[in-house]
Amino acid sequence: MTITIGVHSSNPSLYHLYHLSRLGLAQEELAPLGESVVFHPYTNGVRTGELLSQGVIDFGGTGSTPPVTAQAAGHDIVYTAVSAPRPEHGALLVPEDSPVRAIADLKGTTVHLAIGSWQTHLIAKALDDTGLSYADDITAVRSDDDSEELLRTGAIAAWVAQGAQLAAARRTGGLRTLVRTGDVITDRSVFFARRDLAESRPEVIEALTRALQRADDWAAAHPRQAAEIAAADLGGSADDWETALRTLPWQIEPVTDAFIAEQQEAADIFHRTGFIDRPVTVARARAGAAADKAA
Repeated sequence: MTITIGVHSSNPSLYHLYHLSRLGLAQEELAPLGESVVFHPYTNGVRTGELLSQGVIDFGGTGSTPPVTAQAAGHDIVYTAVSAPRPEHGALLVPEDSPVRAIADLKGTTVHLAIGSWQTHLIAKALDDTGLSYADDITAVRSDDDSEELLRTGAIAAWVAQGAQLAAARRTGGLRTLVRTGDVITDRSVFFARRDLAESRPEVIEALTRALQRADDWAAAHPRQAAEIAAADLGGSADDWETALRTLPWQIEPVTDAFIAEQQEAADIFHRTGFIDRPVTVARARAGAAADKAA
C-alpha cells in the first residue's frame, strides 16, 4: 500500500516533512510496516477534508477551522494528532493611529483574513467573546497580497497576519496588535486522516506522527535552513521567515478532551453565525466514534 500525504504551505510540520523528503523521514517510519509514501502538494488547506473523502490523500493537516467545516460537509475524518499551542503564530493588526482599541470597536468595519482557515476561528471567537457576531457585525473579506497596504491606507480596519508576513509587517512598523492569537485560541496545527485508515491501521498513524515529530525536531534545530527553504519557495525574506518559525513550538501532541472541547466551541460559534449550515459533533471525529453524516 502507498500512503499519500497531503501537503500545503500553511501547515509547517507537513511542509517541512515534504521538503525533507530527501532525508526519507516518512519512508523510514513506514517501511517497516510494508508501506511506501508519496506526497500530494496542493495550495488550499481548506480542501483537506474533501481530498480525504475523495481518496486523493490519506492523511493531511491544517489549522483548527478546516476539520470543523469538513465535518459539516459530511466528510468522514478522524483527528490523529495536534501541535502544541502556537500563541505567537498570528495576530490581528490595526494601524497605530486607529481608533479601534478593542474588538468591540470593529463593529461595522471590514476585516481581511484567510477565510476558512484558523483565522476564522480566531475572529469568530474574539467577536463572540465580546457579544458580537462574525456574520452580522463585521464584513469579513478574504485577505490577499494587498491586505497590508489596504490596512496601512485605512481602506480596511484590521488584518489577520501570520508567519513571515506578520514578521515583515512588525519590522516595518506603523501597526499594532489588537489581538494576540494566544489570548483567544490555542491555534494548534491539526492532523487528520480518513476514518478507514485511522481505524484499521493505527500503526500507520503512529508512524506518520513520529515522522512529523522528526520533521519538527529538524526545523527546531535548524531554523535558518528551514527559513531559507520557505523563503526560496514561498517568497519573503529568510530573516522574516526565521523570526516566524522561531515562534512555533515544533512539538506534536495527542488529541485531548480539552482540544475536542475547544473545537466544539468553534463549531458551535460557526453554526450560530451561519459559517457552517448544520451543527457538528466534533467528538465524532475520533477513532471509534460514529461519524457525522451530511443531511
